[in-house]
Amino acid sequence: MKTQFYPGYTIGNDAYENIVKICGIYGKKAAVIGGERAIKAAENKIRNAVEGSELQITGFFPFGKEASAENIERLKSIPEVQEADMIFAVGGGKAIDTGKVLAQTTNRVFFTFPTIASTCASCTSLGILYHPDGSLREYTFSAITPVHIFIDSEIIANAPDKYFWAGIGDSMAKYFESSVSSRGNELNHSQGMGVNIASMCNGPFVKYGVKALEDCRKNKVSNELEEIILGIIVSTGYVSNLVNIDLNTGLAHAVYNGFTVIPQIEEHGHLHGEIVSYGILVLLAVDRQKEEFERIFNFNKEMGFPTRLSDLHCSMADVDKMIDKALKGIDVRHYPYKVTPEMIKEAIVFIEDFQYKR
Repeated sequence: MKTQFYPGYTIGNDAYENIVKICGIYGKKAAVIGGERAIKAAENKIRNAVEGSELQITGFFPFGKEASAENIERLKSIPEVQEADMIFAVGGGKAIDTGKVLAQTTNRVFFTFPTIASTCASCTSLGILYHPDGSLREYTFSAITPVHIFIDSEIIANAPDKYFWAGIGDSMAKYFESSVSSRGNELNHSQGMGVNIASMCNGPFVKYGVKALEDCRKNKVSNELEEIILGIIVSTGYVSNLVNIDLNTGLAHAVYNGFTVIPQIEEHGHLHGEIVSYGILVLLAVDRQKEEFERIFNFNKEMGFPTRLSDLHCSMADVDKMIDKALKGIDVRHYPYKVTPEMIKEAIVFIEDFQYKR
């Protein structure tokens, strides 16, 4: 028997007003786990939403900076967390994954409250755990998604815009990677739905992305901003929940993983989604999608995403090392053709030259 879960969501400046109505049927007590800045941004709105109801907040608990097994065990030992019927996970990806895995491993429902729009973590069942030093530990797989996502667009509009910017770059890869990785496959219902939903991570981002980023920088809630927030959190998250890992990744993320071994990337603070946006250009060049390449290249320029190695503080001298790491992972193990080092290097040379041929 296969069971598929889909989270509901509410978006708007008043999204939290639905907390009691939606969460109240699952119990009387909720523990809030999140990042310190996220809790500060959301606490008053959560308290106001439950005031006068039977739903009690047992406490607000910082998750501890890393989504680690150690922090999850520490939180599990807190009496106010133990007595809660449900978990409210508040913040960005690591904070939400901490609350998520805690809830999944203690058989409790959980609800998510993203305070930045940078990943789809608040929509998915997947959890990513790290060691206390920040290095990757493991992926945790579960069928249990959040029951509901409370997306306060005002809180997100007032968060640092760099996360929103990078979230756009990361989320757009969902379409390009899933459409290439699934090429030629006979897809079952879930996989087919996921790949088709992934198209929402293409057109709407190009249509609304530039204006949405401008509005985020002005801390302004707008239709364009909310369209992109939903793209980052919901469209991308639904795809992640529906397709398997081989269709959930591809060459853009392989390129990202490759760049993680280049010291300049960390030294200059380049963000995950920023690097993935460059990886999309590599993917399109390797796949010989000429029109799409030009369209996304132009979009990347408008958005301020990297369109050449120097934008990432890198040069052709770094490419071989990057490619070696990129092809060691699982990202292109399931692909319509074998991706070779020569293909990637040729694509990068093409991208470098493209700057000057326009």
